[in-house]
Amino acid sequence: MTNAPLSGANLRGAVDLSSLVRPPAPAGGAPAGGAPVAPTGGIVRQASDATFTGILDLSSTVPVIVEFYGQGIEPTLADLVTQYGGRIALATVDATANPQLVQAFQVQQVPTVAAVVGGRPIQLFTGMLPEAELRDVMEQVLQLAAQNGVQGAIPVDSSESIEPAEPVEEPLPPHHQEAYDAIAAGDYATAIKEYETAISQNPRDHLAVAGLAQVSLLARLEGTDAAALRSAAASAPDDLPAQLAVADLDVSGGHLDDAFARLLDLFPTLDAAGKNTVRTRVLEYFEIAGAEDPRVIAARRTLTGLLY
Repeated sequence: MTNAPLSGANLRGAVDLSSLVRPPAPAGGAPAGGAPVAPTGGIVRQASDATFTGILDLSSTVPVIVEFYGQGIEPTLADLVTQYGGRIALATVDATANPQLVQAFQVQQVPTVAAVVGGRPIQLFTGMLPEAELRDVMEQVLQLAAQNGVQGAIPVDSSESIEPAEPVEEPLPPHHQEAYDAIAAGDYATAIKEYETAISQNPRDHLAVAGLAQVSLLARLEGTDAAALRSAAASAPDDLPAQLAVADLDVSGGHLDDAFARLLDLFPTLDAAGKNTVRTRVLEYFEIAGAEDPRVIAARRTLTGLLY
């Protein structure tokens, strides 16, 4: 993660939190060590694999900073976040005890800091930043949240109930809400149909185009085994379906450069149909990452050179 300027494109990143919306219950119906403990109220909360649904819900009211700590490193952002008077919340996560969250946010080291706005992730930075830079990051998060209709506040007193402040988020465009609900339920086929309907009604609906690209990726990866996909691709480097499958896997893990390199290196060896397949898939990846992503800009330049 890097401390790059935030934009709406960041909300379309490759981090997938859908698996955390309804965490699978272990045998016996409760997590190891007893029943899950709900996140404590107030601006600063401790989150876990079992309780992160509450953080996703909270992120529809205020942007939530997610601070991963552990291995002798303690969370440090509580004082700063508290100074924003309830316009931002903080969720601290012990990286050594919450493997689902570590995987979902692609945490490689601690501290790692991310955010969630409206249930969608934003990659922020790893390591420590000076206070001035931290404040700049918080302001960028608030600006991005406002652009996406998340402008609420929560009480500074943790004993008070949480009430969203006006204005609330505007209703989603037609078919978008149906698509989001279907994704949350794991019904990717219905989500795809809803986005396709939205696009047919308005071909310039860029949010639907991006949503269709992302849910199509989720549908292709559903039920697959990562190790098996990588093994198949390694044993057949010229097999296009095998390489496309691993490219999907790379994108789902945030490794866009690997996905682009894999497909664009293969591109010159393919026939016309294969080239068109790769072109279509790479354009989907562009929608998932967003046009402002520097990896997309570089890959678009390479693709253009290969096409012309």
